[in-house]
Amino acid sequence: MWRLKKDRSGNFGMMSAIVFPVLLGAAGMAVDVATALMTRSTMDQAADAAMVGVVSEKSAAAAKAFQMTEDGNISVSEAEAVKFFKAELPASYVDALTNTSVSVMKVGSKLKTTFSYQAKVPTTFLRVIGQDSVDIAGSVTTEYQLETFRDFYVLVDNTPSMGVAATPADVSKMVANTGDKCAFACHINNAGVEDKNDYYNLAKKLGVTIRIDVVAQATAALMDTATNQRVVSNQYRMAIYTFGEKAEDTKLLEVTPPTVDLALAKTKAAGIQLMTIPKQGYNNDQQTSFDNALTQIKTKMGAQGSGTSSADSEKVVLLVSDGVGDSYKPTTCTKPTTGGRCQEPLDVKLCDALKAQNYKVAVLYTTYLPLPTNSWYNSWIAPFQNEIPTKMKACASDGLFFEVTPTQGIKEAMSALFMKIVTQPRITS
Repeated sequence: MWRLKKDRSGNFGMMSAIVFPVLLGAAGMAVDVATALMTRSTMDQAADAAMVGVVSEKSAAAAKAFQMTEDGNISVSEAEAVKFFKAELPASYVDALTNTSVSVMKVGSKLKTTFSYQAKVPTTFLRVIGQDSVDIAGSVTTEYQLETFRDFYVLVDNTPSMGVAATPADVSKMVANTGDKCAFACHINNAGVEDKNDYYNLAKKLGVTIRIDVVAQATAALMDTATNQRVVSNQYRMAIYTFGEKAEDTKLLEVTPPTVDLALAKTKAAGIQLMTIPKQGYNNDQQTSFDNALTQIKTKMGAQGSGTSSADSEKVVLLVSDGVGDSYKPTTCTKPTTGGRCQEPLDVKLCDALKAQNYKVAVLYTTYLPLPTNSWYNSWIAPFQNEIPTKMKACASDGLFFEVTPTQGIKEAMSALFMKIVTQPRITS
C-alpha cells in the first residue's frame, strides 16, 4: 500500500483526461459568447438605424405629434420601426429574435423613442453541456426635437474661378470662341465702367451659362425648400455671404443678415454676381481666400445653440464652392507658391476650427472641371486636382457633404443637403 501510494506513473494522462474537457468547454464557451456579443452589436446598430428611420420632421410620428395638444404615446410608427430593424439584419439574426418593443412618446416639444429587443443566439460548443442558446437583449433611445430652430450661414464662393463655364458643353463653346482658349468669363469692371470686350460679356452673347449663375439660382431655390419645410415661421433664419463684390475690396460680404423673411433672402440670393476685377491679372489673381471668409464668418454666428428655441438656434455653415483657394499666403500655403501666391485645395484646418466650436459645417462642392487647354490650370491646379474633393469632404461635418456638377443639378443637390441637415434626429443613448 505504501508503494502504491508513492507511485506517480500515469498521472499526467489521468490529469489530462480530467482537465481537457474543462479546457475545451472554456474555449467553446468563449467562442459562443463572442458570437453572442457580435450579434448584439449588430442588433444595436440595426436598432439605431431603425430609430433614425422613423423620426424626423416629416415622419408619420412627427406629423401625429404636431396634431397632439398633450403629451402621450404615438403608435403610428411602431410597426415601421420593427420593419426597419429587421431589414438591417441577416436572416439568421431575424430568426433569433424572440421579442421587440417600440415606444414613441411626445414629451413637450420632443419625440422620445425607445427600441428594445430580445434574442436567443444558437450555440455550438456549449451544446455539449446542454446550453443550446445564449440570451441577449438591448435597447436604444433617440430624442428628436420636433421644432429644431436653425440659423443657416450660406457662404457662396463668387470669386473669378466661379466664372468658369458651367458645363462641359459651355466650356467647349468658350474655348472655341476665345483666342487664348479660355473657359473663364472674368468680369472686368474698372471704376464702374464695364469692359465691353471682356469674357463675361462674351459669355452672355454666346448664351453660355457660368457657374456662379447656377449657384445663385440654386441658393435662391433653397429658400423655397426652407419655406416648405418649416413648421413655424421663425424656425429657420437665412444669412447669405460672398467673398466680396470686387477684387479691390475682397472681404466677407453680407448679402443679407440672418432673417426669417425667406422671400427676401430668395430675392437677394438670386442677385448674387461674380466678383468683378479692374483688369486681367489684377493682384496676381489672388481673390479666393478661404482663410479670410471662414475665419470672418465665425465672428458672425455667436455661440452654438441647442436648437430648442429661436433665441437658442443651432448654427450651420453651408459652404458652396469649387474648392480651390487662390490668395497671398507666402508661409502657410499647403502647396508650392509663386511670389507668395498660394493656389491650394481648401485647408481643412479652417473647417476644423468651426467644428471645434460645435458648429455644423455642410459643404456643397461644385466639381472643379479639368481645363486641359489652359496652361495655368495644367501648371498649378492639375497637380492637386484629385485632392480637391477629398479636402472638401473632410471639411464637412459627418454626412453633410455633396459633390455635384451643374449637369447633375446643383439646385437639387443643395435642397437634398438642406433636407439631410434638418431631418437628422439625435441619438441620446
